[in-house]
Amino acid sequence: MRRQMRRRALSSLKELDAFPKVSESYVETSATGGTVSLIAFSSMALLAVLEFFVYRDTWMKYEYEVDKDFSSKMRINIDITVAMKCQHVGADILDLAETMITSNGLQYEPTIFDLTPQQRLWQRSLLLVQSRIKEEHALQEVLYKTLLKGGPTALPPRSDAAMEPHNACRIYGHIYVNKVAGNLHITVGKPIHHPQGHAHIAAFVSHETYNFSHRIDHLSFEEEITGIINPLDGTEKITSKHTQMYQYFITVVPTRLVTHKVSADTHQFSVTERERVINHAAGSHGVSGIFVKYDTSSLTVTVTEQHMPLWQFLVRLCGIVGGIFSTTGMLHGLVGFWCDVIRCRFRPRQPREVEITVFLKYS
Repeated sequence: MRRQMRRRALSSLKELDAFPKVSESYVETSATGGTVSLIAFSSMALLAVLEFFVYRDTWMKYEYEVDKDFSSKMRINIDITVAMKCQHVGADILDLAETMITSNGLQYEPTIFDLTPQQRLWQRSLLLVQSRIKEEHALQEVLYKTLLKGGPTALPPRSDAAMEPHNACRIYGHIYVNKVAGNLHITVGKPIHHPQGHAHIAAFVSHETYNFSHRIDHLSFEEEITGIINPLDGTEKITSKHTQMYQYFITVVPTRLVTHKVSADTHQFSVTERERVINHAAGSHGVSGIFVKYDTSSLTVTVTEQHMPLWQFLVRLCGIVGGIFSTTGMLHGLVGFWCDVIRCRFRPRQPREVEITVFLKYS
């Protein structure tokens, strides 16, 4: 009884077989079928390898939401070299609420404005990357994912002790400001901090010493991330005018960066540059200097590195194999059909066999 039940179960299971087996004596191979099979397996291998590279790759996902954090401070990282002596220039920040931000976080270091050959090579490489990012915005995602493999993005120090006199001032450091619009001033004279206004002591500085040729080695907001290149990094402006004004209008967007290499809060920003010569007689009013006017966006961006899950890769791989099998099967049947048609059309005619019946008459 048990054996009969097992036989019935096996027979029922055999009826559900979706892959019937054909005896080898009924299988006929051909050169056409072998060619199509070779094309099919080659296509499968090629597409499977390409799909594996797609599986290994990642992409960046952007999510936008309203920035609800208004009470926290924002950090500004500055590294700017001005072609004037340190005793003649001063830097400070004035925000939208007319609040004077003390510049205690900034340091003044006498230096030489001209770069060494090694530093000049670094600057040219940085500017080349900047130009490529402006043309191909997708390169920014590459920087997010690779971080330039940890490569240095700061100006390399001087390798030789130059004997030339210091003719410039390097202003560097960081300042914490409110998350409102503000203006970073670098102009003649040291700033005066008093509650009734904003002023710089410039009366004792001769106009002949004014020279606001400058180089922005680094300018970023919030946490510094090694390998990330900011829009103004490497910018250099040279002027022969003593009363030159440089303005940089910046829109700052809070950004949360989450990748396989780093997870940090930073800020992206776009910049618009403007420069002009101060000439009160011609109607061009203002103050000579470098002014970085920034404003924060009301939106925050979360940039997350995404990876294809394993199950999706397997589904796509099965789709490739099944699709190629089906397509090549139809191709093989079509080729076989046309081969049969051509073979029948050009087949030589065989002589007909005629049956002759002879009737004999007996007399």
